[in-house]
Amino acid sequence: MSLFDDFIDLLYPRVCAACGNSLFSKEKTICTSCFYKLPKTNFHTEKENPLSRIFWGRINIESVAAYYLFKKGSKVQHLLHQFKYKGRKEIGTFIGELYGQDLIKAECFKTVELIIPVPLHKKKEKIRGFNQSEYFAKGLSKSMKNEVNTKTLFREKMSETQTKKSKFKRWENVNNIFLIKNPENIEGKHILLVDDVITTGSTIEACAEVLLQIPDIKISVAAIACTIN
Repeated sequence: MSLFDDFIDLLYPRVCAACGNSLFSKEKTICTSCFYKLPKTNFHTEKENPLSRIFWGRINIESVAAYYLFKKGSKVQHLLHQFKYKGRKEIGTFIGELYGQDLIKAECFKTVELIIPVPLHKKKEKIRGFNQSEYFAKGLSKSMKNEVNTKTLFREKMSETQTKKSKFKRWENVNNIFLIKNPENIEGKHILLVDDVITTGSTIEACAEVLLQIPDIKISVAAIACTIN
């Protein structure tokens, strides 16, 4: 590391997005300790995993996986807070690249042809400054060599925050708010639908219901983290 880089680090310290400790020169975004200790689900290795079961009887999804297990007060929650609310966009792309390397080796995800991030409403995206799911998708795309599509699925209505809502209220909050444009562009594709966090699965279900109206579509799902009761 150069003297200039050392000077920049004094002004803008490089810290781990999960634990807040200083990063060493060769570390990026997440420190080595957190890289190995954060709770990975490994759900991509089994088709019938605890996360996939929340969609059984609700929507026809091929495979479902998430990189980390989310718990309140955990380092994973801190990581997502830094990403979503502190504008650290590099967290999304970094984790996307890591997870993409795992997904391309998993039998369930090998046939994915296109990545679609869950869209934000234009007003909400303008307020936040970016769509966190899109940055996760960009990282996945880099590893999986699949195009990211942000033109087909869009959010017509601006929904309220899902935080603290019951399972039914979450579903009600996102029901009938997604639409599609130019569906012929993705006919017959195996889509990877991606979001930052999956809790009840209501948002994913609402998106998938719309996408499954397109002929010969298959949908798999990936997220940065998930909650499992």
